[in-house]
Amino acid sequence: MTGAAGFIGSHLVDRLLERGWGVLGMDNLRLGRTSNLRKAFEHAEFSFIEADVNNYDANLRRLRDFHARRPIDTVWHLAANSDIRAGALDPQVDFEHTFLTTFTVLKLMRALGVRRLAFSSSSAIYGMRPGLLDEDTGPCFPVSNYGAMKLASEGAVSAGLETHLERAWILRFPNVVGSRGTHGVIFDLLQKLRADPAVLEVLGDGRQEKPYLHVSELVDAMLFIVDRACEKLNCYNIGTDGTATIVSRIAETVVRAAAPGATIRYTGGAQGWPGDVPRFQYSIERLRRLGWTPALTSDQAIERAVEELLGESGGQG
Repeated sequence: MTGAAGFIGSHLVDRLLERGWGVLGMDNLRLGRTSNLRKAFEHAEFSFIEADVNNYDANLRRLRDFHARRPIDTVWHLAANSDIRAGALDPQVDFEHTFLTTFTVLKLMRALGVRRLAFSSSSAIYGMRPGLLDEDTGPCFPVSNYGAMKLASEGAVSAGLETHLERAWILRFPNVVGSRGTHGVIFDLLQKLRADPAVLEVLGDGRQEKPYLHVSELVDAMLFIVDRACEKLNCYNIGTDGTATIVSRIAETVVRAAAPGATIRYTGGAQGWPGDVPRFQYSIERLRRLGWTPALTSDQAIERAVEELLGESGGQG
């Protein structure tokens, strides 16, 4: 698994180990943290390589040796730049860490003869398209470098099915929240309150509205899809069941939990930053037909995530 020490990857590692899978994790620790894998390191079926996915030659040597001893069945590719704003400031970030990682993973899989790939894509591929977004929505015109590189990665995965892959799952994530988070709206707001408990600055006008899914339910859905979707190419939106949360509500929830009495100040504008998609409607009908729906609403996911992140930081903003 690439991105194994990251926010989502580490949760997936834990769940795969609970299922009895052997897991080889890879992470360059640019955004990931070994502390996220504390539980996994205690497990006999977990191995870890600290490495940059894009270092093809060194990784091929390592993985050939591992694959000869313990054949790799499926690759879960989660490594990417998960900070959309960082990619807006420097497009090289997403080229290297979002697209080139996918290209290199596909190249490594071809060399090793590994034929099953689960790829973490994103709702960011859809850009600013109006209406209800489903997996057949197109053409897609992303408005962030991150979304553009995820869309290019989807194309590379699709092409790989014509040459060396047997099956692929493209999993389009929404906004994901929960414990071990290292970025995103809740994490950022808590960081700001630590710096200034009296005033919370919120990017945009506070009216941005998006679906937020708890990381535990995202992992549930990922495993559910890979277990049950058996076409050559399986593409699924993963998200809430029609619910969304407005940013002003998130800010109020964070202030109430972390710094009661703090003043909330909005910077203004429909977008929080260049490349931000302020609102969208996301269909999970295909996933519902497969048999999975989330238990939490978007608001409930936000409330749980605020509690978890506060607990990790010692209980205060």
